[in-house]
Amino acid sequence: MSANRLPTVFLPHGAGPCFFMEWEPADTWQGMEAWLRNLLPSLNVAPRALLVISAHWEEPLFTLNTQAAPGLLFDYYGFPPHTYQLTWPAPGAPELATEVAELLGQAGFKTAQNNQRGLDHGVFIPLKLVRPEADIPVLQLSLRADMDPQAHLDLGRALAPLREQGVLIVGSGMSFHNIPLMRASLATPAPAVLAFDNWLQAAVMLPQAERDAALAKWQQAPGAQLAHPDAEHLLPLHVVAGAAGESAGTCAFHQVAMGVPLSGFVFAD
Repeated sequence: MSANRLPTVFLPHGAGPCFFMEWEPADTWQGMEAWLRNLLPSLNVAPRALLVISAHWEEPLFTLNTQAAPGLLFDYYGFPPHTYQLTWPAPGAPELATEVAELLGQAGFKTAQNNQRGLDHGVFIPLKLVRPEADIPVLQLSLRADMDPQAHLDLGRALAPLREQGVLIVGSGMSFHNIPLMRASLATPAPAVLAFDNWLQAAVMLPQAERDAALAKWQQAPGAQLAHPDAEHLLPLHVVAGAAGESAGTCAFHQVAMGVPLSGFVFAD
């Protein structure tokens, strides 16, 4: 193992621009905000670049944002006007995009490039907390629209060499994402709501082979369809778990917000 190998991270990104507006109750997102603000110091890393896989970008092929200066994509709706004026002017990483395309090609993946799309809110909202200075180059990589769990684990495995090259691989999603249930904002989650989160925490902490096997069949887990009617907010976890290899997974953040359990995970040596 390399002493210089960076961890991989799965972070929950909240609800729209939740950290930058008033919410009721007022403390709903404060715990998550504090964790995100302290993420890099807690990991004790200084990445040369961030490679981010967000729940909010799906393409037929894994697609790389190749812009040198990406704008922001305000892909949330019905929020206060000031939340559409947020800024996070991080530089892009087109050279890293070339490296990633080569790695994925060697692993047998077809890829595409996009030099027009802005960074979506799954990227800039949490990273505005993680790195408000916006001084670390960021490369966004899409999910693949077929939502194949094994393919996203394999994608992560292909990206793993970047960890020894100063690249922090970040999956941005939610460990629980059922909007109607979250809108109900129950004070105490029902046992069925907790079942998937309990399973997921246990699965992440398994040794690599068992962890990958569990995540590949996540839809068979207790409460899976309740927690994730669609897969897009979970599959960024598969990418960072695949990139983690033998590194151990831990639940680094947990809270109940809007009546559902939300967890963040770190994979580190």
